[in-house]
Amino acid sequence: MSDEKNKKGLGRGLMSLFGDQENNDKKLDIATSNKLAFISDLVPNKFQPRIVFNSEKIEELARSIKQNGLIQPIAVRPIDDDKEKFEIIAGARRWLAAQKAGLHQVPIILLNASDSQSLEIAIVENIQREDLNSIEEAKGYVRLMKEFNYDHDKLAKFMGKSRSHISNTLRLLSLPEDVIELVEKGKLTAGQVRPLIGMHNAVSLARDIIRDKLSARSIENLVRQEKGRGKKTIYSRQNSDTNILLEQRLLEEKLGLKVNITNKKNNSGKVTIEYKSLEQFELLSKILKS
Repeated sequence: MSDEKNKKGLGRGLMSLFGDQENNDKKLDIATSNKLAFISDLVPNKFQPRIVFNSEKIEELARSIKQNGLIQPIAVRPIDDDKEKFEIIAGARRWLAAQKAGLHQVPIILLNASDSQSLEIAIVENIQREDLNSIEEAKGYVRLMKEFNYDHDKLAKFMGKSRSHISNTLRLLSLPEDVIELVEKGKLTAGQVRPLIGMHNAVSLARDIIRDKLSARSIENLVRQEKGRGKKTIYSRQNSDTNILLEQRLLEEKLGLKVNITNKKNNSGKVTIEYKSLEQFELLSKILKS
């Protein structure tokens, strides 16, 4: 395996930390490439930003390694007080999966990295995971900004992302903590919660989205209606009114007809369904009778 192939396997962000340019303290020298090391000689990175690993994903990766081998090497650095041991800089998931796959040796890239560089690489690798959710990605960006003085432009160039992607991802952290937690748990996606940024009732809306399984288009329409009505909108009332408008939208999607629900302060009201032909009426009748 050539040095070039090893570098490509590290991803855009990590690749930016490697190279031959002079006078760049971000670049790391590859001391040794295409080297094999015993799994027992590798130890976890004390700067690993991710404490909990998805056991199902590790098992899935282990099956892949068992079938295809470990293609992407693990980036390590020597441990000062023990030259026979290596600290993992990038590749903790691969190391764990390789153990489950029954491997005794794994390919490594030996790096000369300081503590600061080791932390930076660990954060970048965490951001580049395929199963990363948008909140984890945003938190990784924040760490790079706080601890290594990255700005939006530098992050975009470094990660190979557009500046708007970086900014939009970071904006997710302005959502209420309850909504952020729903994204972290995989119950909502970034696309579903992004329209809720800046909404005073984002938490209740997020829960309604989960309960009613609203599509992205329905969510956008819902938010658009609220913003269009301003402070007088039904959304500025109690959360129950929010639920009513959500139900109205769901009924319209299910029936394919215009639906209007009016609710009074005593929680009485009426549901109006508009039809424009006898065929629509007959279809509505069948649905109501079923």
